[in-house]
Amino acid sequence: MKANIRKILYAMLLGVCVYFAFALYSGLGAIRSSLAIFHVETFVFACGLAFGNYVLRFLKWEFYLGRLDIRGIPKLDSFLTFLSGFVLTVTPGKVGEVFKSLVLFETHGVPMTKTAPIVVAERATDVIGIVVLIVFGSLGFSGGLLWAGIGSGLVLALIIVVGNKRLSMALIHLVGRMPGKLGKIAPKLEAAYESLATMLRLRNLLVPSLLSAAAWTLECLALWVILGGFGQATSIPLATFFYATSTLVGAIVPVPGGLGITESALMGQMTEIGHVEKGIATAAMILVRFATLWFAVVVGFLALSWMKRRHPGLLGKNDPNVAAISEKRKDAA
Repeated sequence: MKANIRKILYAMLLGVCVYFAFALYSGLGAIRSSLAIFHVETFVFACGLAFGNYVLRFLKWEFYLGRLDIRGIPKLDSFLTFLSGFVLTVTPGKVGEVFKSLVLFETHGVPMTKTAPIVVAERATDVIGIVVLIVFGSLGFSGGLLWAGIGSGLVLALIIVVGNKRLSMALIHLVGRMPGKLGKIAPKLEAAYESLATMLRLRNLLVPSLLSAAAWTLECLALWVILGGFGQATSIPLATFFYATSTLVGAIVPVPGGLGITESALMGQMTEIGHVEKGIATAAMILVRFATLWFAVVVGFLALSWMKRRHPGLLGKNDPNVAAISEKRKDAA
């Protein structure tokens, strides 16, 4: 866990550097002037909208647990487990959110190979939801449907691969031939395949995708609210397009939390398409990233701390239950 915390601190340092670079590019004086007219209460509202996103995505997590027939997890534990995954939300593609599978394993003995595929299913349905929002936001001007096509292609490719067992196993065996640690994960991927295939069946995609679209709408609204705090009359569809496309781009490129990629995409669209003044666009970008990305990391740490209070042996090395946990891990492997 200490190694992960170091990675988070490095990502935070990278974030500070990225935001400072954007501030220098836009002009510190212009940003200072923009912040002077900003209504602070809109930032609080944006954080509330972001938390609403987490609640809706938790419902998706519960949906998947039910589909995998994982029962008996108290709702509070399940909610805190889900939120604890945000501790590693600044990992590339948010794959660090598989951390919640470890938490669920150590607290309730649910094998990680059974729940880890939920992260892949979450990302797939998130992309579907975001593509829907891009289509909505792109209505009325050209160019937006390009990203919708890219996202749709990625989702379709994922569903085709997972839906075809022979193709999936061929790819897993290919991974198994690779050197080092990467090759060693092939048996675990094979064990996890059945859970992932179950979750990505068409009948299990509709509800989670609708929840994703609703959840990410709230974060798009967070950008709209923050722009309104600067006195900008940006329309909801346009703000939705800005946030959804930049989120998709940041998710495709494998960098921690999409740092630098999401920000530049968001800035470019606000200034070039939305005609937002550069100083205001930079300040709005930084604030919305704090209200969504970094607020999630804080929520994740608070949830994990609460979870450790409820389960003192969680992630502990000197707890008397560690031996039993180790045995469970061997069985799960």
